[in-house]
Amino acid sequence: MYSDTNDVRTLDDLRTFVHRSLCAKENLLPEQFHVTEMQLVRRGRVCGLQFSLHGPRSVRLGAVWASDHNVLYLYDAGGVRYARIELPRRLELEKAAA
Repeated sequence: MYSDTNDVRTLDDLRTFVHRSLCAKENLLPEQFHVTEMQLVRRGRVCGLQFSLHGPRSVRLGAVWASDHNVLYLYDAGGVRYARIELPRRLELEKAAA
């Protein structure tokens, strides 16, 4: 289901990884559905990103990247977490805030 997390070196790589992983969960074609992204802010600082994929028939999948722990959480259409992935390389949060 997942591509190699060693390939995640930049924020764009993370976006691609999340998009492919969420599409694979529900057997969706990545070119037909896009992922939206929102910054998560704690005490005035960006602390991660929330990703949402809106599929057919009101299907909504999600992912949260917690930058302080460098962990990605993936959620299915029912809102249940189905994966916790520790990323091997720390991503630059300043680039995420841009």
